[in-house]
Amino acid sequence: MANTSSAKKATRKIARRTMINKNRRSRMRGFVRKVEEALASGDKAAAEAALKAAQPELMRAASKGVVHKNTASRKVSRLAQRVKALSA
Repeated sequence: MANTSSAKKATRKIARRTMINKNRRSRMRGFVRKVEEALASGDKAAAEAALKAAQPELMRAASKGVVHKNTASRKVSRLAQRVKALSA
């Protein structure tokens, strides 16, 4: 348990930041899931649209520190690769 007032405040800040980060991570995963579902259904147009929406969301999560920059780039790259392969 926090003893000092500064430690108590830090606990409050951490809790608030954790909630924000959870929200951002959940939002990011939702966008990725939409791309996955479009890929599973085989709908190229929907997959491309979903990827176009997911890409800035992934990069926003990276810039906010929710995920590492390389992780976001890797996810975008792999999704783009799969969308491209859908047409072939």
